[in-house]
Amino acid sequence: QVQLVESGGGLVQAGGSLRLSCAASGLTFTVYTMGWFRQAPGKERVFVAAISWNGISTYYQDSLKGRFTISRDIAKNTVYLQMNSLKPEDTAVYSCAADLGLGLSSTIYEYDYWGQGTQVTVSS
Repeated sequence: QVQLVESGGGLVQAGGSLRLSCAASGLTFTVYTMGWFRQAPGKERVFVAAISWNGISTYYQDSLKGRFTISRDIAKNTVYLQMNSLKPEDTAVYSCAADLGLGLSSTIYEYDYWGQGTQVTVSS
């Protein structure tokens, strides 16, 4: 059974940082592209970042480049999202996802497995 379990969310003041983790089990971690998405209240889920199976290539939503960093630890079957200089508009539920396809996708339907998400709230 595939499981993606996110952690690290919480309440932070604007300008602060958080590091989200997503622990994967039940799948061969090294063949999956991993992605992070977020969904703000009343809005659609949107792409945040993705990382290739080997951690060499990354892809970000343009507006988040420079503030967010995605990485993965193959030995721990875990993908991370480091978020710096957080803004109130970053408030959302953040979910990780696994994609068996080739390339780095920002498209929701191309991801095969999803975690439940972790809430990030940024206060002003």
